[in-house]
Amino acid sequence: REKDRERAQSRTGNKGKAGSKDDGLTPEQRRERDAKALQEKAAKKAAQAAAGGNTAGGAGGSKNKK
Repeated sequence: REKDRERAQSRTGNKGKAGSKDDGLTPEQRRERDAKALQEKAAKKAAQAAAGGNTAGGAGGSKNKK
């Protein structure tokens, strides 16, 4: 049991270390960073929908009509 606990702690410890890189940021900074990332992701998705959405959307629409 003790060995298993040590293994579990080492696993969670490694995950915690990966997440601790962002711990230097304040909550406001983190929110700003996340908001920028979401905006970029949404813009990228909108651009893909505009570029490829016409062909893919048309095919999807015909499938729904059938």
